[in-house]
Amino acid sequence: MSTSSAIPDVVGRLRAAGCVFAEDEARLLHDAARTPAELDALVDRRAAGEPLEHLLGWVEFAGLRLAVEAGVFVPRRRTELLAREAAALAAAGSVVVELCCGACAIGAAVTAAVPGIELHAADVDPVAVRCARRNAPGGHVYEGDLDDPLPVSLRGRVDVLVANAPYVPTEAVGMMPPEARLHEPRVALDGGADGLDVQRRVIATAPRWLAPGGHLLIETSEAQSPHTAAAMEAAGLRTRVVREEELDATAVVATLPLPTLEPRCRL
Repeated sequence: MSTSSAIPDVVGRLRAAGCVFAEDEARLLHDAARTPAELDALVDRRAAGEPLEHLLGWVEFAGLRLAVEAGVFVPRRRTELLAREAAALAAAGSVVVELCCGACAIGAAVTAAVPGIELHAADVDPVAVRCARRNAPGGHVYEGDLDDPLPVSLRGRVDVLVANAPYVPTEAVGMMPPEARLHEPRVALDGGADGLDVQRRVIATAPRWLAPGGHLLIETSEAQSPHTAAAMEAAGLRTRVVREEELDATAVVATLPLPTLEPRCRL
């Protein structure tokens, strides 16, 4: 719409609904609406708790505007740490795989930062896969459970395997903000009894896909990071924990060791 006269009213309605960034959200919703009636409907839906990103149809992540649809997990800013760490380990020609990819925010960010990678991504949610294909048009996006749909030809060739697997403990899902627990798929949130069930499955399968010297990166919480790292160490990987306080972000980065050469016997 061309006029901004409706913005003050929208700000008031959003504030009354508890939106912390009411002014910014009002401008974004105003710009997204084509008619006053459409703006009114968008504000009603936002006030009722629908994620702003679902209403806009996009989310800003690592300087990119990525497509998200209703019902899809919305990439968080904290995950930019994981994307940066993955990009730092990739180079032109690297094979990069994102599991539990959702809208493929990490894969898209790594592709933008490191042109020339070979990107593969997978998610079990068909709506997320549809968004991922829009966000990573040059990559290969598959629908299926974790690594099940990946081509066998990738085994032993992956340089960077990254996953923002769900890590919220089951009992804690009900305490999440309504935006998440009511409007995002539970499969993208629930990590099992201790939050690490899906992470363990990713870690268990990683060595078969990684190239020697390849890297596995997983987002986790600061409290869970020692357990994530321990699972990686048990799988034969060398690990380090990366923390960024500003984003309240934690990632565990692991490396598959290079094979050691057997010493030759002297005659």
